[in-house]
Amino acid sequence: MHSRLDRELRERIMGMASIVSVVVRDDIDGSPNAETVAFAFDGTNYEIDLAEKNRAKLVKEFAPYIGAARKVSLRRSRTASARRTTTRGQAAVRAWAKEQGLKVSDRGRISAEILQRYEAAR
Repeated sequence: MHSRLDRELRERIMGMASIVSVVVRDDIDGSPNAETVAFAFDGTNYEIDLAEKNRAKLVKEFAPYIGAARKVSLRRSRTASARRTTTRGQAAVRAWAKEQGLKVSDRGRISAEILQRYEAAR
């Protein structure tokens, strides 16, 4: 059996219900009703929230470049190549990096940048 205090507490909690509204604003001019637009440039992925007007401007500016560009398939992730490097392979990468004058530790993870440079040089 619930006490009067328990009942009053439940009633107060039930009366505290609230509605939360999320308004996404344009990252350029702050206008409401923006939607997230994702794009990539120079190997970096970006997201920006744009309302209709600024989205149209972006599409118009990108149109000539997109029209002249080639579509490419997704590249494998950097971590995928790092995971595939065996212990023996890591020794070869470390030796190559030292020959190139690159700073690389004798143990532990090899940076994605060094792995990419090694693969590009092969």
